[in-house]
Amino acid sequence: MTDTTPSSQSTKKPWLKPTITPLRSGTINKFGAMRHEQWRDNIDGVPISELLEKHGSPLFVVSERKLRENIRHLHRAFSSRYPQVLSGWSYKTNYLGAVCNVFHQEGALAEVVSEFEYLKARSLGVPGNCILFNGPHKPRRILQQAVAEGAHIHIDHLDELYLLEEVASEAGHEVGVTIRLNFDTGYTEPWSRFGFNVESGQAMDVAWRISSSPSLRLTGLHSHIGTFVLETEAYRAQVRIMTAFMLEVEARTGCEIDYIDIGGGFASLNSLQGIYLPPEQVVPSIEQYADTICTELLEATHERSAQGRNRPTLVLETGRALVDDAEVLISSVVANKRLPDGRHGVVMDAGVNLLFTAFWYNHDVTPTRQLNGKPDETALYGPLCMNIDVLRQSLMLPPLDVGDSLIFSPAGAYNNTQWMQFIEYRPNVVMVGDDQTVAVIRRAEDLQTVTALEQLPAHLQKAYPDGAPASQLDKR
Repeated sequence: MTDTTPSSQSTKKPWLKPTITPLRSGTINKFGAMRHEQWRDNIDGVPISELLEKHGSPLFVVSERKLRENIRHLHRAFSSRYPQVLSGWSYKTNYLGAVCNVFHQEGALAEVVSEFEYLKARSLGVPGNCILFNGPHKPRRILQQAVAEGAHIHIDHLDELYLLEEVASEAGHEVGVTIRLNFDTGYTEPWSRFGFNVESGQAMDVAWRISSSPSLRLTGLHSHIGTFVLETEAYRAQVRIMTAFMLEVEARTGCEIDYIDIGGGFASLNSLQGIYLPPEQVVPSIEQYADTICTELLEATHERSAQGRNRPTLVLETGRALVDDAEVLISSVVANKRLPDGRHGVVMDAGVNLLFTAFWYNHDVTPTRQLNGKPDETALYGPLCMNIDVLRQSLMLPPLDVGDSLIFSPAGAYNNTQWMQFIEYRPNVVMVGDDQTVAVIRRAEDLQTVTALEQLPAHLQKAYPDGAPASQLDKR
């Protein structure tokens, strides 16, 4: 007789769908398999199911708590190692107003690279003297406003220098300016298209030009050596070159440099394609960046300090390392398919139109529920009608049902600035506050949003002015 008591039924294992997995050499194996047993069902205590039910899928979610933790961590690491440190929040990394103002509330300046970003910062309440104005394109009108408002203008090329000199002369007062430098650290590819070259002598010529101008005064030096810089020694070389140039300029021209801006480039804990070690093993900590930079700067400015002069203020323009892990993209499964090579293909409702950084990162992918079944090699695709719309080329995942959701992270850097209005609408972005309140910080688009700036000429107001033609497709 079969035992059908409740105790025996409770131990019965759930039925799992059988699978057939072809053996293929040279592909992902169990040692590179995704840790599919890990899953996450909330963001800072707010259930993901509630977020999706109220705000839809796909959905970007920003953690205010993590934003504040990250910038406080940065300030603590640097200010404990060097006496004068300021950070400038890099608007191009993520210029959603709520994100920017979290950083401003924590004491960050605004680092902007265009007229749009400058005006965005001003609209958020950032005064001109708290703006670092970078970038190769600054039209006369915005330079006039920046000069009038006391912004810190970083000169990128000679034409801009001449234009700024005209604007300063018209304003009738001396304007402090910063030179953007480029040079070879020996560790990163030189970003020679920006600023003035040190090795060729061009930067020194510009310093001389500014020192002889009745309208300009050299007050700062700026450089940016690259992005996602994994070698801290690159920053040591950068500081050494910049301080040597500073001392030479001061000796030759009699000016005094108030600040040295080393730009950004600190890496986040994201998986850069082509690097096979996990980010925890290859990405330096904020403390490692700070220790290298501050130790070199203290040593290089020791003589200046011994003479009773202030050390230059160290300015950081950190972006990715502050915001990347503070935002995720949640996307839902819309279809399953079997690919010709035997792999499992999954179509998501978000693609590279939203997760632009999928082109160079293998983002971490986390289910929002416990998944059952045998993991299978899986490719994750977006909804776009483009062959390049691939979120992950290959990872191991158990079977997914339509409606299941996955978290892509980190996603806070460059996705909300480089995303595209292409084929699909851009979705809601919400911020989870310290008290677990949820606020929409950018509304989802609709047809009216997308077409708001379009205008139809009178003769094109109707698609079919003479009535819709008979469709050849309807013939039987």
